[in-house]
Amino acid sequence: MAYFLGRDVVVAMTTEDTDTMIVSASNAAAAVQEGSYASQTIIAGPMLDRNTGTDDAGNAETIFGTQTANSNTYSNEVADLTGVDLSIGATDEDITYFGQRTTLKAEIKKETTLTLTRKKTDNSWDVCFQEARCGTDGGTGIRSTIAGAPDDVAYGYRVYVKMKDNTEVFVLRNCCIQGHSVSLNADGITEETLELMSYVDPVIKSADADLLTPTTATEL
Repeated sequence: MAYFLGRDVVVAMTTEDTDTMIVSASNAAAAVQEGSYASQTIIAGPMLDRNTGTDDAGNAETIFGTQTANSNTYSNEVADLTGVDLSIGATDEDITYFGQRTTLKAEIKKETTLTLTRKKTDNSWDVCFQEARCGTDGGTGIRSTIAGAPDDVAYGYRVYVKMKDNTEVFVLRNCCIQGHSVSLNADGITEETLELMSYVDPVIKSADADLLTPTTATEL
């Protein structure tokens, strides 16, 4: 388990679809095509590079920074982030053989959990947890049921955790939201937490490039 302060990392979130974003509008979650975006509150943008600028190091940016869609600007980055809790694990099956003292540990799947904590400024995470836990349906709508069927690679969200010094990016693919909570601190600041989980192997990149390669069916 690794814990990062919000000032040490930049976290961005997109869908697993290259044309559909999920937004919060009128206290409800909605799937919007990238070409029809009209300044709604972004929950997760499309899995596209819509940034044509460069970062402070002069590198071409991808899903980080200010994006442009339908002549409107938006950002995939989580604003007012205070903490990131990253837990990497695996699910094993124990097999015991007769006459053997040692139990065989057979890895079944990876299990990666990411918990994001931010200052609460709107209800976008509330509506996301209530109505869009599993991302898009691979088309123009929001997925209504838990995904995971064979060859279904478009479900969930893709979350990018980048160190502020731009040394590496940790990419969680096909994440589903499994928890959301709101807390009021003693100093009167309201914070909210969003917990995402993925069974797909995470990807670690040394730069912002090549973060948008779709998940293949063999990786599920």
